[in-house]
Amino acid sequence: MQVSDILLAHNIRPSIHRILIYQYLIDNKNHPTADTVYCNLHPQLPTLSKTTIYNTLSLFVKKKLIQELPLENGELRYDADISEHAHFKCEKCGKVYDLFMKINLPRLPDDFTLSRSQLFFWGKCSCCE
Repeated sequence: MQVSDILLAHNIRPSIHRILIYQYLIDNKNHPTADTVYCNLHPQLPTLSKTTIYNTLSLFVKKKLIQELPLENGELRYDADISEHAHFKCEKCGKVYDLFMKINLPRLPDDFTLSRSQLFFWGKCSCCE
């Protein structure tokens, strides 16, 4: 499926900026910040602004196309993989890794409705041990 078709399926108009931002998130599993996305895309698209990056990422989160990862100290990272999975952040190098595992959620009271969940782990990755 083309990126433009995925955007249209989420009721997002596929502008060149939006296509490139989403393609970057798909191609780069490094859970980038908005600044990382900007620094990597701006050289090939000089008309791209940081405001466009922030607005586009916010739109993608709102439309449930990507997930926002509020890791710590106000740092927001983004993940195009919206499947249920956890994340691990290396406290030494700062890399964020996907952890695919069976997650047993606690039983919620009957009158509660879960809309989303996130699970984070911190430590040192194998490269930093």
